[in-house]
Amino acid sequence: MRILVIRLSSIGDVILTTPVLKEFKKKYPHSTVDFVVLEKFKDAIEGSPYIDNLILFEKKRYKGLKGIKEFVGTIKENNYDYIFDLHAKLRSLGICFYLGGKSYRYKKRPFWKTLLVKMKLIRYRADNTIIKNYFGAFEEMGISYQGEDLDFTFGREDLIKVEEYSNFVALAPGASKETKKWTVEGFGKLAKLIHDKYGKNIVLVGGPGDKEKCTQINEVSGGICTDLSGELSLKESGALLSKADYLVTNDSGPFHISRGVKTKSFVIFGPTDPGMFEYGNYGTLIYRDEPCSPCSLHGDKECPKGHFNCMKKLKAEDVLEVIEKEIG
Repeated sequence: MRILVIRLSSIGDVILTTPVLKEFKKKYPHSTVDFVVLEKFKDAIEGSPYIDNLILFEKKRYKGLKGIKEFVGTIKENNYDYIFDLHAKLRSLGICFYLGGKSYRYKKRPFWKTLLVKMKLIRYRADNTIIKNYFGAFEEMGISYQGEDLDFTFGREDLIKVEEYSNFVALAPGASKETKKWTVEGFGKLAKLIHDKYGKNIVLVGGPGDKEKCTQINEVSGGICTDLSGELSLKESGALLSKADYLVTNDSGPFHISRGVKTKSFVIFGPTDPGMFEYGNYGTLIYRDEPCSPCSLHGDKECPKGHFNCMKKLKAEDVLEVIEKEIG
């Protein structure tokens, strides 16, 4: 049996497919699993033991319906027995259409709910976790939900790149949208509290776009942080997080990477719904549950209410208290 799994983006959502891939391979060990992902997000899944072939969708090359049809022409000869669309947007729908055959799609929130949330008429509450919805697409294959046991793969060369770092706590202050980011002051003060009280080194991680914020956080901390933002690949970041005592992060990719390498993560939610995930042994939720939160599907450029209470009212001392209750 040969199947195709489609999840084009982004880092976290791609990593979230690994629990269902793992269960599929467990039930059908002799199957061939092909996985389609956007080229820029390949490091989120490349090297996974649960896929046999990674297929990259080049966004600049395969534009529009004509491009999708051209892309499908490169894989149609694989003659897939089943197609599982875990992306469920126009591009993945087009891939399924041109491939033909039997396809299954994960259940997204109803369109009317998306519309009402975007119009700020209702608060957003997830109907189910993302991973449970992924498993729903595989229901007819006899695959059942077994929890959020994520997997993130990196190589020995990635560990070598970060071998000098030890006895440290990682902070990941970035996120896809501004309102998903805890404050610079909060991260900076937390860094100093952890460093002064426990003698831990503090390492800041993130992409090139997080450099300015990380610089500001380091200034607030009194310059005690090591800033690696923009310096590590995604695989190297995973290797680094595998060595951390724990991670403090926003609702973003590093939360899922950390769980995927089995490092404890403390994840801060503000405008988005923490009900999209279960947390298990490697995740602890930090959430003020303000009356107006969650207000957004994926976060916004600025707080719709103008006060940003869900993040501004969360103090470094509050976060440290949660950490100390969890790990002592």
